[in-house]
Amino acid sequence: MSIWELLLAFVVVVLMLVALLANVLVLMCFLYSADIRKQVPGLFILNLTFCNLLMAVSSMPLTLAGIIYKGQPGGDQVCHVVGFLETFLTTNSMLSMAALSIDRWIAVVFPLSYHSKMRYRDAALILSYTWLHSASFPIVAASLSWVGFHHLYASCTLYNKRPEDRTQFVIFTGVFHALSFLLSLVVLCFTYLKVLKVARFHCKRIDVITMQTLVLLVDIHPSVRERCLEEQRRRRQRATKKISTFIGTFILCFAPYVITRLVELSSVVHINSHWGIISKCLAYSKAVSDPFVYSLLRHQYKKTWKDIINKILKRSSINSSALAGESHNRNVPQLNE
Repeated sequence: MSIWELLLAFVVVVLMLVALLANVLVLMCFLYSADIRKQVPGLFILNLTFCNLLMAVSSMPLTLAGIIYKGQPGGDQVCHVVGFLETFLTTNSMLSMAALSIDRWIAVVFPLSYHSKMRYRDAALILSYTWLHSASFPIVAASLSWVGFHHLYASCTLYNKRPEDRTQFVIFTGVFHALSFLLSLVVLCFTYLKVLKVARFHCKRIDVITMQTLVLLVDIHPSVRERCLEEQRRRRQRATKKISTFIGTFILCFAPYVITRLVELSSVVHINSHWGIISKCLAYSKAVSDPFVYSLLRHQYKKTWKDIINKILKRSSINSSALAGESHNRNVPQLNE
């Protein structure tokens, strides 16, 4: 193995371990907190978490083995199953992020009618559509034998080995990425830009009230005034940072891989195998960033995780106290003797 292959293998191992740990933490918070389970977005986050976990235990290990052995790991049946799952899980993850953005859009733009527009039944219908949409493309690809080991990405994915099917495969690949990556990106941009517009409008209203208050309070200390103005700046930047993170991570992780898959269809451009694996690793990195972007960095999940840690530490301290008490009781008769 070359130094590049060793480095890429190390990156895949790190991505796999961090994705497993982070998504398991999200799952633990979901199971522990009744408040998180009551919220409708929790269903979308749970679906996204399961997709990331399955990606970490199915596609990533085979990609690691493909990099190490420089060929297809396992038999054709295993590769076909993993390739089917990889296509299904990637599409499902993209559509789950789009569903989360729609939920935020309804909550911010239509706050008074949110509970009537986004109920558990509505969320279940959206998830049903994402599953049907995500399963349709790998089913078609598997029926046409367009799933296999692709050396460019060192992974089991969409792949056409028959030259006579090239035109059909090009059309299929274009439609697949248009209705998965491009559709999700359009929904993300539309919904989050609407959310940003509303957030900026509310910030302006709050800023006007704050400035009027500062003008009326003539005797206010300069340090207090400065803190109020600093909070204004932070408030304006907070929504922009969050929305930039949602859209930016989606583009940064998926766009290089999707563009590479489309450029690969042209026989004119030669793609380096190292870049193919790097673009695949970028797509895998979305399973690492999702738990932090959508869950673990939020206040509710932080509080839940702290409660879990405190409960574990309290239980361990109780057990240690009980063991200490038992050992003390055993030693008392010996001392009396």
